[in-house]
Amino acid sequence: MENKALFINGSPNKDGNTAALAKTLLDGMEYETLNLTDYKVYSYGQTFADDQFDEVLARMKAAQIIVIGSPVYWHNICGSVRDLLDRFYGPVTQDELSGRKLFFLFQGAAPEKWMLEAGEYTMERFAGLYGMRYAGMATDRKQAKELAKALK
Repeated sequence: MENKALFINGSPNKDGNTAALAKTLLDGMEYETLNLTDYKVYSYGQTFADDQFDEVLARMKAAQIIVIGSPVYWHNICGSVRDLLDRFYGPVTQDELSGRKLFFLFQGAAPEKWMLEAGEYTMERFAGLYGMRYAGMATDRKQAKELAKALK
């Protein structure tokens, strides 16, 4: 496994607030960005020949540090990130991503505390199920700078 970072951007705005949080978190590090809007990751249960879930999973497996970013949409994680998480059921075994750190970036205009807590709960459980070490969540640049200390 290469010692590299992968930022998975769930926002449809490739250079928006979610990407800015990743840039702050990963400042000074080399990292690759995967914009989910550029990939066809269909909903759980759908089967289409052009599905790219396996490509996304391969890039996650190649990374030591995984950063998943999502805007807050409808009080929760955005649909593209939710679809990615849902697709792990079945083809990915427990602990398959062992040894990796998972960071979560979750931002919105005015999310309520319970929304952020629900998103973090989901990501923490996701990390644990697949063997990753959950390293924390940032919702603004100040928190992203603080969270960056966990990268060292």
